[in-house]
Amino acid sequence: MNLDTTHLLALAAALGWASGLRLYAVLFLTGLAGWLGWVDLPSGLRLLENPLMLGASGFLLAVEFFADKIPGVDTLWDAVHTLIRIPAGAALAGAVFGGDQATWAAMAALLGGALAATSHVAKATTRAAVNTSPEPFSNLALSLMGDAAVPTALWLASTHPAIALAVIAIATLSMIAIVALLMKFLREVMARWRARFGGASRQTAEH
Repeated sequence: MNLDTTHLLALAAALGWASGLRLYAVLFLTGLAGWLGWVDLPSGLRLLENPLMLGASGFLLAVEFFADKIPGVDTLWDAVHTLIRIPAGAALAGAVFGGDQATWAAMAALLGGALAATSHVAKATTRAAVNTSPEPFSNLALSLMGDAAVPTALWLASTHPAIALAVIAIATLSMIAIVALLMKFLREVMARWRARFGGASRQTAEH
């Protein structure tokens, strides 16, 4: 499949947004689609088709898949990847247009970075909030939803680009609202914990 301008814009948005959720799934699935000939990837993304790159991204995809299912480990994984997912999302989105279209590449990189930041913060905040609950099922359900969201976004970008752009826009606005709500919740939880453990520490010191 050859990609026109609308496809390229949708692909840049999908790569940026999905990188904030599952970077290694994005790298592996995009490279695999190009390697199998399903999509004629832009020149800036063809490195992902390299068998060594596919092997590395596939291995990290497997690690991330299991890490994301373990409460506590998922939050640590997200924290470590704060400095990785956002610039990677920007780089992947910019690579869609490559050096021959510098203005479009720069705009795509900004878009990709912003979308990656939004989805990453929303994911990390949501999982941190869910981890305050002792039951494991909501954590697993959210992780599986993230697993499904990435290939869905990439598929829509390549087959129905206009729909992909609309879905990503709606998802991004929803994520911003969720982050605003959950940040207030997490601040309240942290305040209760500080009051509880701070009071216990003072009582211990007095005794």
